[in-house]
Amino acid sequence: MGIPDEQIFPHATAAAAETVAKHQQPQDLIFYSGWFCPYVQRAWITLEEKGIPYQYKEVNPYKKEAHFLALNPKGLVPAAEYKGRALYESLVLCEFFEDAYPSCKPDLLPNDPVDRAIARIWLDHISKTFIPAHHRLLQLQDPEKQREALKDTYTSLRKLADNIKGPYFFGDEFSIVDVAIAPWIVRDWVVQEHRGFKRGDVSQAWKEYSELVEKRESVVNTTSLREHTVEIYGRYLRDEAQSVAAKAIRAGGVIP
Repeated sequence: MGIPDEQIFPHATAAAAETVAKHQQPQDLIFYSGWFCPYVQRAWITLEEKGIPYQYKEVNPYKKEAHFLALNPKGLVPAAEYKGRALYESLVLCEFFEDAYPSCKPDLLPNDPVDRAIARIWLDHISKTFIPAHHRLLQLQDPEKQREALKDTYTSLRKLADNIKGPYFFGDEFSIVDVAIAPWIVRDWVVQEHRGFKRGDVSQAWKEYSELVEKRESVVNTTSLREHTVEIYGRYLRDEAQSVAAKAIRAGGVIP
């Protein structure tokens, strides 16, 4: 018998379904996706921003099928197969797409080496402070611990917001930092409805930035209907999810 997490709506919907339909022909790059996953959406946004040719393949990472495990031993999405070679990890893929397709524009990593380093500092901030706080906010059941997690979430996002040049993180150009946080912006309705999160309580700058990012064409075109994610997030809100991240938070550990 499979775990409850295996019961996922089987395909993308809304604008994301239209994007999937455009990417069914064989290509040098095969993109293995789970439409529901925020980490997947990072890589997917990058592909769409840069207009990279790719073949989209939907997988259910909870079923751990042999072919997919051969590509990614972790059994996680996103993953990619490029000319027969396997790659995975969302931010690694984002940077790989930049390197492997230099003629595809725009560049999402700044050209200036100092700004590139700064971008990676903020990617690290998102990974190590925001995402763990957000997961604790989703999963923790004790009201006091939820309040602490909400405070930590606000603190992390305020620090990010205070460094946004505007309208996007580095100014006029959409960048990898915007890509890295965008999937959680489009999903923050979950913590708004169930954990008291408010964009305006981060800051007015964050509210304006969030509203801009969620309307970006590449973000809209990789986003499915909310109605099919309700049960997925319900498992996190009840602390029943069996994902790697959920297990790490439950154990009090670090999200791998």
